[in-house]
Amino acid sequence: MKEYGTNVVGGISPGRGGAIVAGIPVYESVKEAVEKHGPIDAAVTFVPAPALKDAVLEDIEAGIKLIVSPVERVPLHDIMVMVASAKRKGVRIIGPGTIGVITPSKAVLGWVGSSAERAKEIFQPGPVGILSRSGGQSGTLPWIIKNAGHGCSTLVHEGTEPIIGTSFGDLLPFFEEDEQTKVVAMFGELGGTTEEEAAMEIEKGHFTKPLVAYIAGAWAPEGMRFSHASSIIEHGKGSAKSKIDALRNAGAHVVEKPAEIPTMISEILVKTQ
Repeated sequence: MKEYGTNVVGGISPGRGGAIVAGIPVYESVKEAVEKHGPIDAAVTFVPAPALKDAVLEDIEAGIKLIVSPVERVPLHDIMVMVASAKRKGVRIIGPGTIGVITPSKAVLGWVGSSAERAKEIFQPGPVGILSRSGGQSGTLPWIIKNAGHGCSTLVHEGTEPIIGTSFGDLLPFFEEDEQTKVVAMFGELGGTTEEEAAMEIEKGHFTKPLVAYIAGAWAPEGMRFSHASSIIEHGKGSAKSKIDALRNAGAHVVEKPAEIPTMISEILVKTQ
């Protein structure tokens, strides 16, 4: 994150306070870091799954309003406690199970792009906001969009756990407000309701820009898990068909293959120029 340009002011590792790692000071607690540096915009929790709840609650207590959690296999009850606490305090959690967030040439939170050098190669600034359910597609989708001649405003991988802190629907209004973003590309999957929530935001008029979406896993029968914990159809909900229908009915452009996303984006951008 530091090599990419993110302003990393400190790390937290109880028992190791006072150390310096890669030029970054280490503190005993989040509270200590906040007291030293003043208000902190965001925290990234690189901790084992059983420790995530305590780390997130500590961030919330310290007044941090954005928490990115690249942690998988978190106990479900812990996620429920974290998300409920965050909502009460007006805090946004990205994840758990996210690989992070990136605004090209500005900052990265998490490990999107895998390295600063690779991230600079894949992510170029531009007018396309990107939302992804897939960690792998969070690198592939911006790559094919870049090869089509378009850059990315911001990419968010929302996370892979059965419960997450922030859905596509929560994020679309931010892209609506962002002047750089002219169109949003979405890589969705079966399971959960995040794509339907995005469709609802369009229907409510909270997002009015063009949305290009692909939904993976249309072939999967009910009860089959696809890719990760959050991608499973249960009790007739979360099917790829229901997501596709909801998005199309709301006016989104739904494509049949991921490779069709940059083509559709090009057509849209030509019309909006």
